[in-house]
Amino acid sequence: MRYFIEFSYKGTAYNGWQKQKNALGIQQVLEEALAKILRTAVELTGSSRTDTGVHAEQQFAHFDLINPLEDPDELVYKLNGIIPRDLAIRKIMIVPDEVNSRFAATFRKYEYRISRKKNPFLIDQVFFLKAELDVAAMNEAASLLLIHRNFESFSKVHTSVNNFLCTITQAEWIDAGEMLVFHVQANRFLRGMVRALVGTMLEVGKGKKTVADFEKVILSRNRKTAGAQAPAEGLFLVKVGYPETLIFS
Repeated sequence: MRYFIEFSYKGTAYNGWQKQKNALGIQQVLEEALAKILRTAVELTGSSRTDTGVHAEQQFAHFDLINPLEDPDELVYKLNGIIPRDLAIRKIMIVPDEVNSRFAATFRKYEYRISRKKNPFLIDQVFFLKAELDVAAMNEAASLLLIHRNFESFSKVHTSVNNFLCTITQAEWIDAGEMLVFHVQANRFLRGMVRALVGTMLEVGKGKKTVADFEKVILSRNRKTAGAQAPAEGLFLVKVGYPETLIFS
């Protein structure tokens, strides 16, 4: 039987989603908790990878069991009782055996959150930035993301992917006074892509690059031409989409 697990986490204390030999990832924490309760080894496949310090308001993974769960809601309750406070299970759902949480996803949506004022209640959850920014220019740059597909300039180097093509369907900065939030949605994202996009658009906002310069960065397909990555704490995976035909039961 195959199950989807929906969860959220504050990523500050973790080295991203993926389990690693010498660092703690969300995947390891969840697999160990599932194994403890179910008394069998469980391997999770995540819908998306997040980097060190990045958060997720909605994340999915799938796992397989030989024996079906008697009560998925009871498992949710038990898991939430033993996992750390910065991680929460929302739901566990049975799905068709062939459905892969990563490959069945039709889109991922991220938000990058910037606070213009210091706020102790937002520590580790926003990027604090006092600099004056030309948000209109940043949005003009963001609109270019909708007409291009190759984003090699914003990918971490030495990454094992077949191509650097992404279809971005939303890219805009929303100015809400003290908060400035970049909304971006695409069928896929490259490693480090959103933070590199934000870092480069902030250079546009500060007047260090023009909108034309930003497009040249896209066309260059060279990571060295883009700006530095924005800090991890401001980045949230907020939604993972699946086809309407996939009915969670």
